[in-house]
Amino acid sequence: MTAPNSAAPLMIDGTSIPTLWNDSVQWLSDHSFQILIAAAIGAGIFFALLGIRRIGVKMCDKEDLTGWRTIIGRAISKTGTIFMVLVAAKLVSGYAQSPALLASTINFLFTITAVFQSAIWVREIALGMIERRAGTDAHHAEALGNAMGIIRLLITVTIFAIALILVLDNLGVNVTGLVAGLGIGGIAIGMAAKGIFDDLFAALSILFDKPFRRGDAIKWDSTSGTVEAIGLKTTRVRSVTGEEVVISNANLLNKELHNMARLRRRRHVLMIGVTYQTPPEVCAEIPAIIKEIVEEQEKCQLVRCGMTAFGGSSLDYEIQFDVMSETYEVVFAARHAVCVAILQRFNKEGIEFAYPTQTSFTAAPDGTLVMPYADDPAPPPVKTPAAKKKLS
Repeated sequence: MTAPNSAAPLMIDGTSIPTLWNDSVQWLSDHSFQILIAAAIGAGIFFALLGIRRIGVKMCDKEDLTGWRTIIGRAISKTGTIFMVLVAAKLVSGYAQSPALLASTINFLFTITAVFQSAIWVREIALGMIERRAGTDAHHAEALGNAMGIIRLLITVTIFAIALILVLDNLGVNVTGLVAGLGIGGIAIGMAAKGIFDDLFAALSILFDKPFRRGDAIKWDSTSGTVEAIGLKTTRVRSVTGEEVVISNANLLNKELHNMARLRRRRHVLMIGVTYQTPPEVCAEIPAIIKEIVEEQEKCQLVRCGMTAFGGSSLDYEIQFDVMSETYEVVFAARHAVCVAILQRFNKEGIEFAYPTQTSFTAAPDGTLVMPYADDPAPPPVKTPAAKKKLS
């Protein structure tokens, strides 16, 4: 994109400066009244732009640093004074019938300042959008603060490089070779620092997408723990066994990650077994008993309970219940309370838990069951008085 022809390159040589001076003096003497009117109009335009800039400053809400109102206000507040002066001069230069050399000078300076002022606006809006997307909570603000330095640098260099190329193009400089050189240089730098950029972009993905935050309990690969810090290259996790685990951001996002802190509920599955000697009517009542036990516990809700199988030594029941809490300590305590309550209630009701046992039955060749002891064991001998006397 190039500027209009009126902003063509301004060639300054030894004769143009005296010519500009002489034309300006002649113009001031011939159009003094029009110049005064144009100056008044220009002053009005300048003060109007100054008022708009002050409105932009007031739009910046200190309480909502990432709101659209603050982002737009911050961009407006970055409007430069030189740009406002040149805008006013550009708008009134035609009315005062300014000399051609003076008009082209104003157009030239306006084009340069307009390009760089636009770059400043774009940079402020881009940075504001990044901060808005990253969020405003304290943990992310700290992590974003660590990253904003390099983010600001990258955005500033990119935007102002484009602005400089546009200015050079309007000055008549052949920028094709410059653009090609920058492209090749960028590719070389990107390949040399691939690992660094992978971790950096992974850190930005963590900040913007928020798969987890500092303080969240996560499970990644064989590591489980609490996130302590999110950096530009690594994330530090305090494992459940106590040690600090440092994980590369790129590796962290390349595998499936479980965020345990975002559970609104935790489901537990318990398997219990009762003996085969339990009467069928009691077996039918066990789900109702379990429901009563679970729902008596705080933050516990029964999902389902029923007999699932005839085991080798037990009648198997499956119990599924939810604990409505995000805190693992609360969940652990609730599961313990449910297990103890089941044990107490079953003991009270006379329901026996099964455990692996084996009973051997022996049969005669004709199939008659043979007990492991005599059918009518002989009673112990009774000592008579004569026997007692003989023994004595």
